[in-house]
Amino acid sequence: MKAYIVTILLLVISNVFMTIAWYGHLRLQSAGIAKDWPLYLVILTSWGVALFEYCFMIPANKIGFHENGGPYSLFQLKVIQEVISLTVFTLLAIFFFSGEKLHWNHVAAFICLVGAVCFTFLPDK
Repeated sequence: MKAYIVTILLLVISNVFMTIAWYGHLRLQSAGIAKDWPLYLVILTSWGVALFEYCFMIPANKIGFHENGGPYSLFQLKVIQEVISLTVFTLLAIFFFSGEKLHWNHVAAFICLVGAVCFTFLPDK
């Protein structure tokens, strides 16, 4: 598979784990599972999940970076990662957090972020 596709797929998987590590405890809390967990246990659990994020994020950046033969500059990788991160977060928030709704201003913000990705691919000169 091409490096640009592998990079994007790894970033998507990585961001699923990242979103679960950062926000999953809130879902567990609202479901009554982690309601009484002490903060240190929440942190340790999140770190455990975040380990898997790194197992996908590091290879994505290594494969995708142009100095390693990949198609993306450092800035392009970062902007792509941020858009993927917000997209994954939005999907998980909509489907797993019943009280969260997507509004027009959220969509407008995402359109601006996609524009930011486009800007990173414009010629430097």
